[in-house]
Amino acid sequence: MRHDIGAFTKKNAEKILLLTPLVAFAVPLLWLFLLNPASFDALWKGRTFQLFFVWLILLELILGWETLQKGWINKLSRVRLVAVLIALLLPSIYVLASNYFGLNAAIVESSKQSGVYWYNDMPAAVEYLVFAGFFSLMTFLILGLSGLKNFSIPILFSSIVGAVFIIDSVYPNGQFTPFQFLVPATTMLAANTLGFMGYNTILDLSKGNLPQLTVTDPSNPLKTAIFGIAWPCAGIESLLIFAVTIMLFLKRMPISWQAKLGYFAFGAGVTYFINILRIVSIFLFALGGGDVNVFHQTYGPLYPIAWIVSYPLIILASQGLWHRITNRKEVALASPEGAAPDTQSAV
Repeated sequence: MRHDIGAFTKKNAEKILLLTPLVAFAVPLLWLFLLNPASFDALWKGRTFQLFFVWLILLELILGWETLQKGWINKLSRVRLVAVLIALLLPSIYVLASNYFGLNAAIVESSKQSGVYWYNDMPAAVEYLVFAGFFSLMTFLILGLSGLKNFSIPILFSSIVGAVFIIDSVYPNGQFTPFQFLVPATTMLAANTLGFMGYNTILDLSKGNLPQLTVTDPSNPLKTAIFGIAWPCAGIESLLIFAVTIMLFLKRMPISWQAKLGYFAFGAGVTYFINILRIVSIFLFALGGGDVNVFHQTYGPLYPIAWIVSYPLIILASQGLWHRITNRKEVALASPEGAAPDTQSAV
């Protein structure tokens, strides 16, 4: 029995090694869930994005399974193998240090002393950056520089999420003007959508960087929702995540630049439209008496992220469908029924 297990492990060592980063993050994430299940309920400033991070790693493994096994993984020395094993333990060690040895408390205190407005949100933001760094280290040790290129999407996804969380914590309520510049136009389109649906809307752009939208139910004037719209509410972070992840994905696709541009433009347009619906939904949720904070932190961010994560699969499916259609046309043209008539024999 032991001999069979040893033989199986030796035969499939490369495949097992490729899957170890998933296990390296699955264990600490399960640990974090057991410690604080509520932290996985929220996308914004929560840990739900970590699940999308793991999903992107799994997607890259599936798409490049055969290619990855032919990489630097075949040249693992004993020293590098030890380094890989240490790197695989780092996420769990970080969770241990954060929750049992005061690292999170130290991050909060340091952020508070530095004048960070939302200092309690900093540990979650730092966690995303640290996990991205750990995964980069694992990938480099197992697959080399080519591995970092192959897994650049999940690495950048987690890095961007962490960076965005930090920016919002340091510059809250729309103070970070580079992200706020699209918000007035997005809010105006949301107001027009709500007006088309029959609601009375008043858009006030005189509140500095923070547009204020007032929406009233005409059938019940007492039902009124008033919110200042900052870039997290308008989903600007989703446009940033979309731009980086999809550009990297399309860069690896063996299609023309015109097709890549078309896929990017279509996806960006859908992402922007989803963000408009996100603002509309916030007001509908508030007018219906729902908990806006729950929607803002959980369901709202889920709109664009679910689209961004599924869009690469849509691209692959559309490419597969297109290849089938073109292959059928080629077969039809090559068949005797589809061939042009022989004019010489006809004469």
